[in-house]
Amino acid sequence: MIFERFETCPDAEALAAAAAARILTLGLAAVQAHGLFRLALAGGDTPRRCYERLRASNFDWSRVEIYFGDERCLPRGDSRRNDTMAGQAWLNHIALPSGNYHPIPAELGAEAAAEAYAEVLRPGLPLDLVLLGLGEDGHTASLFPGNAALHQAQPVVPVHAAPKPPAERVSLSLGVLNAARHKLFLVSGAGKRDVLQRLATEPDLPAARIRGAEWLVDRAAWPER
Repeated sequence: MIFERFETCPDAEALAAAAAARILTLGLAAVQAHGLFRLALAGGDTPRRCYERLRASNFDWSRVEIYFGDERCLPRGDSRRNDTMAGQAWLNHIALPSGNYHPIPAELGAEAAAEAYAEVLRPGLPLDLVLLGLGEDGHTASLFPGNAALHQAQPVVPVHAAPKPPAERVSLSLGVLNAARHKLFLVSGAGKRDVLQRLATEPDLPAARIRGAEWLVDRAAWPER
């Protein structure tokens, strides 16, 4: 059952607060279990609110390894990149050791970046937590319906011909996402109502193929639950 672990939040701010609290809880558990918390970040407006809240935490950031679930093939520092947003909202404001920060080198192009990032990522697998968003077409990370990247087995996949710009991207593979110890979807806004309902009956949608995930959803996205 895809929504076995599902929580509805009153609004986007409550969702951000719940997400931040869950991240810190899982982070503490990971540090206690094996000394490090390996976290892959998502992009978009919903995670941004969560990241801003994490800035105020007194968590020991030296125990956190930051990865990314996907990235757009744009120049480093471009405002549309996920790592730029995460830096502005959170990472530039905390004492994160430079060696613990692992952005995807998407400026190299999809193929070269995927190959390079696979080498960076392998020592950190399995990830403790991956944060995930949900597109209105059912995509998550940069794994889009019908795209060849969805079926590739390597840990990091090049994404070509994505249906939303930019067309060239890099994404963690479905296998790596599913192998993470915890998966947390953050979903906000009325524009996500239709696709949330579709996930229960369309198991081939990329987001529906993430097994055992937790879902934090605001009432605008699913008001009847």
